[in-house]
Amino acid sequence: MPESLAPRRWYRSLYWRIALGYVALLAVLLLVQGGLAVWLMDRVWGRASRTPADLADMVARDLSEKLAANRGFDVEAHVREQYGFGYQPFVVVLAGDRRAFANRAPTPPNLPRDARRRLEWGPAGEDPRVGGLRGEGPRGDPRFDGPPGPEWRGGRGRGSGGFDGRPAAQYAEIIVEGARAGVVAVPISRPPISVTFREAAPTLAMIGVALLAAGAGVMALLIFGPTHRRIVTLEGAARALGEGRTDVRADDSGGDEVSALSATFNRMASDLEARAAALAESDRARRQLLADVSHELMTPLAAIRGYIETLGMQELKLDDGTRRRYLEIADEETHKLEAIIGDLLDLARLEGGGETLDCDAVLVDDLLRRVADRHRPALIGRGVTLTTTVGKDTPLIWGDADRLEQALQNVAANAIRHTPDGGTVSLRAEPSGDRVKITVADTGPGIPDAHLPHLFDRFYKADAARAGTVVPSGSGLGLSIVRAIVNRHGGDVSADNVPGGGAVFTMTLPSVAGNR
Repeated sequence: MPESLAPRRWYRSLYWRIALGYVALLAVLLLVQGGLAVWLMDRVWGRASRTPADLADMVARDLSEKLAANRGFDVEAHVREQYGFGYQPFVVVLAGDRRAFANRAPTPPNLPRDARRRLEWGPAGEDPRVGGLRGEGPRGDPRFDGPPGPEWRGGRGRGSGGFDGRPAAQYAEIIVEGARAGVVAVPISRPPISVTFREAAPTLAMIGVALLAAGAGVMALLIFGPTHRRIVTLEGAARALGEGRTDVRADDSGGDEVSALSATFNRMASDLEARAAALAESDRARRQLLADVSHELMTPLAAIRGYIETLGMQELKLDDGTRRRYLEIADEETHKLEAIIGDLLDLARLEGGGETLDCDAVLVDDLLRRVADRHRPALIGRGVTLTTTVGKDTPLIWGDADRLEQALQNVAANAIRHTPDGGTVSLRAEPSGDRVKITVADTGPGIPDAHLPHLFDRFYKADAARAGTVVPSGSGLGLSIVRAIVNRHGGDVSADNVPGGGAVFTMTLPSVAGNR
């Protein structure tokens, strides 16, 4: 069974492929987005594993080394470039201009001021106004007071000191050539997670849109692309079929609904092509039949007209014998014309189904005997021997006895006509399964292979193939009538050559048991 006509599997359905494709696209999108989110969080939170004190000391040492090597070093650019992706923010204040800058935003609102005060007052214990805890500024000093920002709610207190006595920031000094060149302040509390999400959201959104567009493109290429191409092919085939081209076919590969539609279209196109070919052949046969009928009828008509015109000439003196011979020829041509017309009408009734067969059980022995009796005078005159043989257990034939006799008479007459004097014609009947096979063989010259396919065509005569025979051929309709009769009975008829010489015609007809 062709693939396009086989039962369609569910996973080849276009609807399932679209649904599964979208599910796969969403799954891949979520996985990639999740992986990117984890990667961004790791990039932002990567340095968050360090404690504030460790981060402050690391930055302070880094800047101390850079400034010791180059006093004009751009600290702000270095901090933003080197530490801009860190999750934990910090503030750097240099001793020269007391300018404060951070690695990233946002930072606690009071952290720059506290870093400046740290740079001014020094660590706890260096000034009596400074509290005893490291990193804690003087209590009550308005320069250290200030409300916490909304991004840092839940902090340890205002300024650098917490209400619970713990510091709000960790500090590390930047030392260059033994002098304090600045301070690094790292808040104890971490920024809210919403800050990270707000910073990562644009990147994730852009990547998500890009992934969605790429996934849609892949789906269009893998799912809708082949389907679109096959639909375009089907559209072109339908347009060509509408223009009269019945040889076009659509692409029915794929196994989905589009391929089923294409397969249906192809079957319709094949049916139309077969019907168009049948109509063309019927028209050709009709034209050929008209030409053949005209030719066959014109021959006796021309002979009849010629002899009648001759007999009607007053100036032509004909004796009684000549006149009688002319009248006999005209009468023969009239009978020949009547026989051709009768055969044409008979053939038209048989092939058109206009005649009802009177079917009954027919004894094969009687059928062969009547055929032999009908041709016995001609056989005796030419010295041709006709034998009839009925095989053992040959069943009765189911059919119209008169029509079957007519078919067998035509075949036998054709065999006798092409059998030379002194030859033999044999009629044999034998069982063939639930059917009866009747063969008519002669010892004539046989039939060339080129003529065998056309023997049962109307008005086809193979006299040239039967060279050496003296009996004139018939109208060319006898074997066509034989085929029509046998086909009406549901049988088959064929012609072939006998290896030893001669031709053999085989008719296979239904038996009474086979018909039941």
